[in-house]
Amino acid sequence: MLATSLGDDGAELCPVEPWRAAEFLAHIDRGREFIGRYNGLPDVVTDLASSRAYLREYADRAAADTGRLHGIRLDGALVGGVLLRTLDTVQGTAEAGCWLEPSAVGRGLVTRAVRVLVDWAVEERGVHRVEWWAASANLPSIAVARRLGMTRDGVLRESYAYRGTRHDMEVWSVLAPEWRAARTAGAPGADRAAAP
Repeated sequence: MLATSLGDDGAELCPVEPWRAAEFLAHIDRGREFIGRYNGLPDVVTDLASSRAYLREYADRAAADTGRLHGIRLDGALVGGVLLRTLDTVQGTAEAGCWLEPSAVGRGLVTRAVRVLVDWAVEERGVHRVEWWAASANLPSIAVARRLGMTRDGVLRESYAYRGTRHDMEVWSVLAPEWRAARTAGAPGADRAAAP
């Protein structure tokens, strides 16, 4: 399995393939309540068949060059993930996202993993604009966008109905020239970016 180091703490970014559906389901089960506060993934991955189907969907997206999914491992254990939910190389746009188990929170794993993913999208796939959507109440996700140097484009008021509540959604983005300038200026961790 190919993996990209996320630092010297045993963290890695690596593909999560359909044959790892049982491991992926166990990971979602460990963080189901926590992940599901703002992310619908636990409602999609509920058993082995749905776990396999979800991973197969992203394997198909990777093959079609329309999306990507990578796991975050800490000391070999799957503890989270980052993805390009959308990837449109013709338009030069992508939407990044993430989730993490509670046991892995507070280590900067998501920021480091998304930095690698955005760098790959910009440098390898020619993406001009990477978006980050987050519920306004999801302060850790908003903090990731800020740490990545993204700009808040706006708020879509009560646009996301989830589990009986309407959430304001913030749209953040970074453009390729901004991303490159920040990396050149020595943004923290920018030297760690590598192809996922």
